Amino acid sequence: MSRNPSVLNRRQFLAGSAAALSVPFFVPARSLGLAGNVAPSERITVGIIGTGGRGVALINMFLNEKDVEILAVCDVDARHLQNGLQAVQKRTGKECASYKDFRQLLERKDLDAVVVATPDHWHGLISIAAARAGKDIYCEKPLVNSIAEGRALCKAVSENKRILQTGSHERSTPSVRFACELVRNGLIGKVHTVRIHLPCNDGHHQKARALNTIPPEEPVPEGFDYDFWLGPAPKAPYTPLRTHFWWRFILAYGGGEMTDRGAHIIDLAQLGLGTDDTGPVEIEARGVQTKGSLYDAFWDYQFTNIYANGVQMIGSTATPRGLKFEGTDGWIFIHIHGGKLEAEPASLLKTDPSQFKLSLGRSPGHVRNFLDAVKSRKDPVAPAEVGHRTATICHLNNIAMRLGKKLKWDPVAEQTNDAEANKYLQPHLRAPWKL
Repeated sequence: MSRNPSVLNRRQFLAGSAAALSVPFFVPARSLGLAGNVAPSERITVGIIGTGGRGVALINMFLNEKDVEILAVCDVDARHLQNGLQAVQKRTGKECASYKDFRQLLERKDLDAVVVATPDHWHGLISIAAARAGKDIYCEKPLVNSIAEGRALCKAVSENKRILQTGSHERSTPSVRFACELVRNGLIGKVHTVRIHLPCNDGHHQKARALNTIPPEEPVPEGFDYDFWLGPAPKAPYTPLRTHFWWRFILAYGGGEMTDRGAHIIDLAQLGLGTDDTGPVEIEARGVQTKGSLYDAFWDYQFTNIYANGVQMIGSTATPRGLKFEGTDGWIFIHIHGGKLEAEPASLLKTDPSQFKLSLGRSPGHVRNFLDAVKSRKDPVAPAEVGHRTATICHLNNIAMRLGKKLKWDPVAEQTNDAEANKYLQPHLRAPWKL
């Protein structure tokens, strides 16, 4: 489905070639899209950037769709790269190209889209480069690791007329969309509060929180380009506790649970409130960091974000994981993950969606929704602006906790009322990387 105007469209090529031939010839059923196969003109060719645990999971999700062909994978760790290659070969019986440098993958003219499944501190730069290279983008959540990166990515997607889906996949869950329709159609009355339950009680949280030292430097494993992994982040001594998976608890690379699951739960608050293109105007947050630890992300946080209409979003580490919309006539709780619903009155959950004046529609699945958007050129359910606005709230809470200050936020100018806080909006990128 290449849309590069300098390259002949595959559908046009096939049609022109058939017309030019005047003698009988045989074409495999796969090429014609017969016998359940997808014709080449309808296939979406994909490259995967980042083939760690999440990247391999996304390889399998994309290959569940019959019109996807993965042509290339990319990772700075040879072990992860091999895992990606094996995942593709196991599912398709075919080998695909492999790269260590994402820029080489993006040079390929035969790719329609890329999946970005790297650590968070790479999301913005890679996705911006992909947009400029004419690729559509599926980028894992949180969309970016700083607010300025998010705005730059939105601009790149718009200017290059690309499709971007943020990987906030809970937004595609049917029950979630139904719950948000109940809220937005006024069935719980006037909404005054959204409670965010973002617990940190999983095993990996407990292990990360228990670390109260800086581990000693270790030799970089063979086949792992650690300097490239750091990329725009400051130089730092290698320890395995800094990189794969564990990076999410270091603010230079991620935002802790605030951006990890927060990018799912706060995203649904935005959907239910109808504030996908804006955000709160007041940010107050406090949290605890483990003294002396490599992991400087926040724990035991409490935050209150106030929207211009007075609605309060109040967050804590309470369980169960999810969010609760509270209105003058009732409430709805959405469990994360899975989308199980609770409500008061319980009869709300038996409401016929056909009576809603405002409908959010349904997604066929987050990956499928992205692929359909690639073909239709219409926005998916979590486009760039949505991902950016959700990530912005997460980052503002982290900034408020860093500084111990209550902040005013202007969602239009995307600036706070505090000069010190504004310094954290812009990433400090290590040369030669820049926005």
